[in-house]
Amino acid sequence: MGKIKVMSENLANKIAAGEVIEKCASIVKELVENSIDAESTKIVVDLKDGGIKGVKVSDNGKGMDKDDAKLAFSRHATSKLYRDDDLFFINTLGFRGEALPSIASVSEVTLRTTFNDEGYMIHIKGGELLEEGSCEATPGTSINVENIFYNTPARLKYLKSETTELSNCTNYIERLALSMPSISFELYNNDKNIIRTSGSGNLAKVIHELYGSTISTRLIPFKVTSDDFDINGFICKPEILKSSRSHMITFVNNRCVKNIDINRAINDGYYNHKPDNKYPVVFLNIFTDPTLVDVNIHPTKQDIKISKLYELCELLTTNIKKSLEVTNLVPEINLDVHEENEELVVNSDFINTRNSFDLVDSSNEEESSEQITLDFTKVEEINPQKEKNEELKKLYLEPIGSIHGTFIVAQNDEGMYLIDQHAAHERVNYEMVKKMIEEKDINRMSMLFPIQIELSPSEYISLKDNIDIITDLGFIVEDFGINTIIFKETPTWLSEGHEEEVIRKIVDLIVGEKKIVDRVKFNESLIQSIACKMSIKGNTPMSIEAMKSLLDQLFECDNPYNCAHGRPTIIKFSSYDLDKMFKRAMT
Repeated sequence: MGKIKVMSENLANKIAAGEVIEKCASIVKELVENSIDAESTKIVVDLKDGGIKGVKVSDNGKGMDKDDAKLAFSRHATSKLYRDDDLFFINTLGFRGEALPSIASVSEVTLRTTFNDEGYMIHIKGGELLEEGSCEATPGTSINVENIFYNTPARLKYLKSETTELSNCTNYIERLALSMPSISFELYNNDKNIIRTSGSGNLAKVIHELYGSTISTRLIPFKVTSDDFDINGFICKPEILKSSRSHMITFVNNRCVKNIDINRAINDGYYNHKPDNKYPVVFLNIFTDPTLVDVNIHPTKQDIKISKLYELCELLTTNIKKSLEVTNLVPEINLDVHEENEELVVNSDFINTRNSFDLVDSSNEEESSEQITLDFTKVEEINPQKEKNEELKKLYLEPIGSIHGTFIVAQNDEGMYLIDQHAAHERVNYEMVKKMIEEKDINRMSMLFPIQIELSPSEYISLKDNIDIITDLGFIVEDFGINTIIFKETPTWLSEGHEEEVIRKIVDLIVGEKKIVDRVKFNESLIQSIACKMSIKGNTPMSIEAMKSLLDQLFECDNPYNCAHGRPTIIKFSSYDLDKMFKRAMT
């Protein structure tokens, strides 16, 4: 007798469950996606101990008749694919026909559904049908999953703590609510409400319901169209930044996806508006022809392939830059800090932020949201003809003094502004040096006392190997003895009095880099360091005339809101907040 045998259906389902059902959030994902495909407008998820003890999903969708309800637990049974060609036109979230049989094979499942006013119940444990029959006719379908992985202990032991499993489930429902703003989502854990969205169809309102006013009041409407892609949603002002990429939330045809190239394109759009180790907050839905998207490369269907990906990334980066260029990005300090878990931060250091997994009482959230009026319903396409930094130039700031010789104090009718003089000067110098180098518009002048740099043999070899970097910056150098370089001419952009400091910094950066792989990034880092060294330092008094000149130069920059390293240059205190601080305004 041969060694090869056909596995039983139940064993095959258990193996499939290992691919489809990785954690409690996987069960939530599969059940909720089926509810969405059933055209539900309200979906309620009830968890016990973060889903470890049980997951129940109820909806008000179309429901199923008796035959479909039983067949749904058969492997490869689906209502969403009928022909081979359907794989190229997938418009549903669930489609493989593996989720329900996989879940039922490793747990105890009770399904109640209603179709044509007739209720039907089915009870399955470990893939075996235990009970079926009529039940109360309640609109929609509810599926209750208990005893998860009871018959596969090897899988059970890999479940994480209640907090981790709850965070995974919460994270997924958050993203679904953002992708489907017209559906009302509710999430409970041990009867405590975690998430509740209204299903209003207004994405900005959903963002406010999930993340609060800190993010929802700093949104920039985003809408752009090309021959192959329609993109809409919101990007957030760069005063709100996160330490990870997890808040770059993107959807493709309403499906939540994770794509490294798309995230990189979004991050590149914020280039120069943030530090390298911080990431923006965005909520973008990308609509395209289903034939350009392949969602079949992973069981979770979150990792996808997109045809014309390069064009999509270019579209995102270019238009995010344009959106930021025509928006007033001056951070306004919010002095109202009501919750203990909030702190005052900008660029994750100055503006109020909230952890999206905070388990807050929804009733309190509703009471606070009533005091805030939001209107992001009018989303206009980017106007490329609008002048860069037009809103900032209209501020007409008047410098009136400084604090500790470090922060310029300016005012207008709207309030008080603090400008970091070093950060502002660094931005001016950075754009000036970069423009001259890129346009090769470099004039030189001879040094009365040439600067001599002595190096070790290994440093000398490294510097000589990259000597073109120095000459491209506009310096004229020559060998001068053993392991020694002499700088004879300097570019005119180099500020008087900073020559030796800047030259030594350039040499240190070049010899400190063992191998320069990416010349563009290295040059960028080099220009940033040069601009920093040439800029006015803190604790350095400036005259009012010098302050005004610096502000005028700053406002002419392409990006006046951040220094070359991404720190903010200017922060606003509104007149209203100042009045509140001194109890002149009591509301």
